[in-house]
Amino acid sequence: MSTPEERFAALGLELPPPPKPMGVYKPALVEGVYLYVSGHGTMKPDGSMITGRVGQDLDAEAGKMAARQVGLSMIASIKATVGSLDRIHRVVKVLGMVWAIPEFDRHPFVINGCSELFAAIWGEERGVGVRSAVGMGSLPGNIPVEIEALFRLEDA
Repeated sequence: MSTPEERFAALGLELPPPPKPMGVYKPALVEGVYLYVSGHGTMKPDGSMITGRVGQDLDAEAGKMAARQVGLSMIASIKATVGSLDRIHRVVKVLGMVWAIPEFDRHPFVINGCSELFAAIWGEERGVGVRSAVGMGSLPGNIPVEIEALFRLEDA
């Protein structure tokens, strides 16, 4: 059986740099056996952001790819905070926010971009937790997706 680090490496994906806070908060925080990851945006490996409103500037598939990019940004913060994806026991909770036109109703489809990435890394049992996917009237910097999550760490 492969490890989360090995599964991530097999995907051949490039991580963006761990994001720096845009306010007074920590991108990720360990508290006991839990790792709380603040809302992350659509940072690409070159440090730029994917921007645009889903249903106007981006279609649902592009929104889903933006959510996958958010997942990669979160993974960069996880590795910077706890050192290895192998330290994650399971995904507990994901909250996905989608900046979309009022008529757009496929928010869960968009957030699947992140959820499918987590399932590929940690497996169907441990990589899929509870989740909410909601629409927003705006998001910081005109990004199409912001996601925060809660992870349980392996017992030390």
